[in-house]
Amino acid sequence: MTKLLLSLHVLAAVLTIGPVTVAASMFPKALRRTHSDPGDREALTTLRTLHRICRVYAGIGIAVPVFGFATASSLGVLGSGWLITSILLTTAAAAILALLILPAQDGALAAAQAPGSSSGTHSAARLAMLTGVFNLLWATVTVLMIIRPGSTTGA
Repeated sequence: MTKLLLSLHVLAAVLTIGPVTVAASMFPKALRRTHSDPGDREALTTLRTLHRICRVYAGIGIAVPVFGFATASSLGVLGSGWLITSILLTTAAAAILALLILPAQDGALAAAQAPGSSSGTHSAARLAMLTGVFNLLWATVTVLMIIRPGSTTGA
C-alpha cells in the first residue's frame, strides 16, 4: 500500500504542481506583452489560459498533500524533521499561491481586459517575484523529499 500511495503522491506532484509553476512563471511575461500591445487578442487569450491553468491545477493540487500525509503515515515518518519542514514550506507555497498569486493574476487579467488600463509593469514585476518565491519553495520541498535526512536509503 505504501508504494501505491507514494506513487500517487509523486504523480500528483508532477502532474499538478508542475503545470502551476510553469503557467505562473509564464504569466508575468504574457502580462507585459498584453500591456505593450493592448489590441493583441492572442496575448489576452494566452493570459486567460495561463490563469485558468493556475486556478484549475491549484485546486487539483490538493491531492499532493493528501497523498503525502497518507504516505508519511504509512511509512511512520510523520514526526521527522525533514517532513515537518516540507509541510511548513508546502503550506507557505500554497498560501502564496492562493492568497497572493491567484488574486494578483485575477486583478491583472481584469485590468488587461479593461479598455485603457495601464498597470502592467508593476503588477508583472510583483507577480514574477511572487512566482519566483513560490517556485523556490517547491524546489526546496522537492530536494527535501529526495534527500530525506536520516533516511535509510543511503542517499
